[in-house]
Amino acid sequence: MSPALRAVGVGLRTGLVLLVAALAVVLVVVPKSTGAVPLSVLTRSMEPALPAGTLVVVRPVDPASIRVGDVVTYQLVSGRPEVVTHRVVAVGAQSDGSRTFVFRGDANAAVDARPVVPAQIRGAVWYSVPGLGTVNQVVNGARSWLLPAVAGLLLAYGVTLIVSGTVSAVRRRRRRAERRRAGRDHVGRQRRDRVGRRGQRTGTASRAA
Repeated sequence: MSPALRAVGVGLRTGLVLLVAALAVVLVVVPKSTGAVPLSVLTRSMEPALPAGTLVVVRPVDPASIRVGDVVTYQLVSGRPEVVTHRVVAVGAQSDGSRTFVFRGDANAAVDARPVVPAQIRGAVWYSVPGLGTVNQVVNGARSWLLPAVAGLLLAYGVTLIVSGTVSAVRRRRRRAERRRAGRDHVGRQRRDRVGRRGQRTGTASRAA
């Protein structure tokens, strides 16, 4: 394989390793280390801000800090796993003084059916990445082992490439050094041969004289 093709192959493999590592950071490392939760947008109710297929990372938030305009994830029924991520359009209060929140999807004409109480709040959207929602479903769903396993394999492969590249470079340097030494030895032998031949001619001329 030519050096150019080898360089392209190494670049592609390095890019793949970096891509998987970045996905691992975005989908696994950052959420788990901060207590956030990665979720996938499944509907078009928040377009254009959050189109279907977008990954949203939701981190816990104090309900008292929520303001109109925030994009928040809440449980449809308190304690149940079903959630919705919509924008807060109004903040109210109940008779006991506790806050309530009115939500609406950016693409929806009407607000959500019922006001939301603080117990239903899961968190506010921290960051989002378009197109990674499907990947998140695979990584953090039934196959949550998949991305760490692939990342581990690619990391091991990357280490193998680095080691093999280092060994190959050392071998090439040794071969070049051996060729240079062989060339110098060859030049030295040629010089000694020329000197010897000149000496033989000079000795013959002296005897003839």
